[in-house]
Amino acid sequence: MGSSSEGSAPDPYTPGNGSTAYRVKHYDLTLDYKLASNRLSGRAVLTMAAHRELHQLELDLSGLRTTKVTSDTVRVRSFKERAGKLVVAFRDPVPDDAELRLDIRYEGNPAPISGIWGDVGWEELTDGVLVAGQPTGAPSWFPCNDHPSGKASYRFTVTTDAGYRAVCNGVLVSRIAKSSRTTWVYEQSEPMPTYLATVQIGRYDLVALNDPAQPAVHLPRHAGGGRERGRPVPQYAAVPAALAHAAKASLGRHHEMMTAFEECFGPYPFPQYLLVVADDELEIPLEAQTLSIIGRNHLDEGWEAQRLIAHELAHQWFGNAVTTARWQDIWLHEGFACYAEWLWSEASGATTAEAHARSTHQRLAGEPQDLVIGDPGAADMFDDRVYKRGALALHALRTAVGDDAFFGLLRSWTAEHRFGSVTTPDFLAFVTRTLPGTDAEALLGPWLHTGALPAP
Repeated sequence: MGSSSEGSAPDPYTPGNGSTAYRVKHYDLTLDYKLASNRLSGRAVLTMAAHRELHQLELDLSGLRTTKVTSDTVRVRSFKERAGKLVVAFRDPVPDDAELRLDIRYEGNPAPISGIWGDVGWEELTDGVLVAGQPTGAPSWFPCNDHPSGKASYRFTVTTDAGYRAVCNGVLVSRIAKSSRTTWVYEQSEPMPTYLATVQIGRYDLVALNDPAQPAVHLPRHAGGGRERGRPVPQYAAVPAALAHAAKASLGRHHEMMTAFEECFGPYPFPQYLLVVADDELEIPLEAQTLSIIGRNHLDEGWEAQRLIAHELAHQWFGNAVTTARWQDIWLHEGFACYAEWLWSEASGATTAEAHARSTHQRLAGEPQDLVIGDPGAADMFDDRVYKRGALALHALRTAVGDDAFFGLLRSWTAEHRFGSVTTPDFLAFVTRTLPGTDAEALLGPWLHTGALPAP
């Protein structure tokens, strides 16, 4: 029946998810969702490439029932569900490097997946749906190879109740309204890991953030491929009608934030950006590729709300376009996004990054110094010290090499690794190579690889 390695998990932080036996190149997801009953009927067509000879393969799928698995490229012998896995066996071995497609029908009442990070995945709101996939929530709503290094393109076709907007990653390419149901189709052309795939459903109106005087817009009908060089990034907010005024006020400087980050990090990597404002209070905002989700409680012009909005926007460069290949290196997402908060504070005329660094260092010096942020362990990978100490590491690098070299390095990093997967050793090697005379390990190693907090 094939070797046990066909289902082996490549990341020790998420040992129950992912497989090294194959990769998914494209997900074509067709979802029909009824809000009142929280009932999901799904079809997932996965285009895959085998990484070894396969007698069977395992997909991550949790809490939903598979009803049918077919293929036009291989002969499916059987399928069964086992401990959060969909196991598909083949009548004939699939050769190494072969391309195969699986057409999977499934259904059920999607629910969050509980784990050491709390509940993640598909979540019902008061009047709608939120999907928060990081790090292992994707299997709550579609069959997948759930690992951060597994990047693929996507097509989402979502049918739901009339009067509700479905928002997915990428660009809206069609909207078909019938009497009681509306179908929304999105294309996510740029490669994306499963944890960033999302569906948001709510009674949302769309407003433009580039021109606050414009009350409503329709997303451009094209299938991605970037935007015309030199044009501003199209920026929108999907908001409940009652929150439109508060959203315009809170997000009034968002276009300035985007401009500042493009200057620091290089061109925005996707065709557009969308902020979804849920009509619920959320504990924390979250990002997905091409969009972020905030709660109604984050619509505030004060620093605490604005830093969170900046943090999620920065993830479009650090986390989405450039993604860690393994969860132990999550500081490459969170440390960079945290430092972006300080950069926006500085660019907007408020507190400087240097002042933020000093106060943060003083606070961290009074906390336990037992966390190695370059490998914090699964339970602590979202610890605030990973975020803040990662930002301090970047500030130490900036201080050592100067602004021109530092921001040139960031722009080169995002350009060279755009839509790729990286590790901490990759970043350290890049720093040493890009900045001759800089020993990245000597400069950054104490911040990343030791528990004790280095001196400022």
